[in-house]
Amino acid sequence: METKQRLLRLIKLAHGLVENTDIEKHRQSQDQIGELLGRVKDLNYRGMELDGTHCEWVSLNRAHVHKQVIMHCHGGGYSTGSSLYARTLTAKLASCTGMEVLSFDYRLAPEHPYPAALEDAMKVWDYLMRVGYGARDVILTGDSAGGNLALALTLKLKEQGRFLPRGLVLMSPWTDLTSTGESFTSKKDVDPVLNPGYLERMIHAYARGEDLTNPFVSPLFGDFRGFPPTYVQVGENEMLLSDSMRLVDRLKEAGVVAKLDVFENMWHVFQMSPFKTAYEAMDKNVAFIIDDLMHF
Repeated sequence: METKQRLLRLIKLAHGLVENTDIEKHRQSQDQIGELLGRVKDLNYRGMELDGTHCEWVSLNRAHVHKQVIMHCHGGGYSTGSSLYARTLTAKLASCTGMEVLSFDYRLAPEHPYPAALEDAMKVWDYLMRVGYGARDVILTGDSAGGNLALALTLKLKEQGRFLPRGLVLMSPWTDLTSTGESFTSKKDVDPVLNPGYLERMIHAYARGEDLTNPFVSPLFGDFRGFPPTYVQVGENEMLLSDSMRLVDRLKEAGVVAKLDVFENMWHVFQMSPFKTAYEAMDKNVAFIIDDLMHF
């Protein structure tokens, strides 16, 4: 127990060095972390501009899979984050799956509130369709707010009667902006990354004036019938634990193949960290993508 508490205190301290009420400084700190932890010598990083949206392709600099692609939606509460910060995850995804990973810098709140991020995600999806990928060639991944965005994009595609991605892989997805899950209360004192004040600021910046039960804002309230297979990972010690648990319950109620792993003693998007449990979790993501999704 004492070791666990020391670890959580250390993570809280490290996160405190990044989080800043000055949003520009917060964004800059995240980019510095992404540049530091995302340096992998066997990977290529290729920038691309798509109608005003910066995108980044991450791929192995040797033979790799071209038929399937991972489209990654970064986290950051819809107010911070970037494709550079996302390298903490996209580098691992590209290295472990052998697939090319496309991340993108959707417009951020408060400058660009809902639905700007969803519009940008749809633009990137349409680009992939134009260059020759089919919907079933695309795996959507996302962490935190990026998990929200991956779900919202899939719900929007479903609403439009379009083909859906082959599957979704979500890490600590933020699915309920009404903050009604039990863990918002029970985990607020142990979560080393998130706190109620931070979440309230992010909600106000992104969804001010919106109906928070709108499924494109809070995907937990969406209609998941016909959804593709979905794998969710979440930490035991995070305020968004209920977001993941309730999401998987609702997916299963809708007849969707859905799997949840809760990682003991872990925190919000722990997969970014360079340590053993993070790599084990990424191995599980890869197993779902390569072993499970390719059979659907």
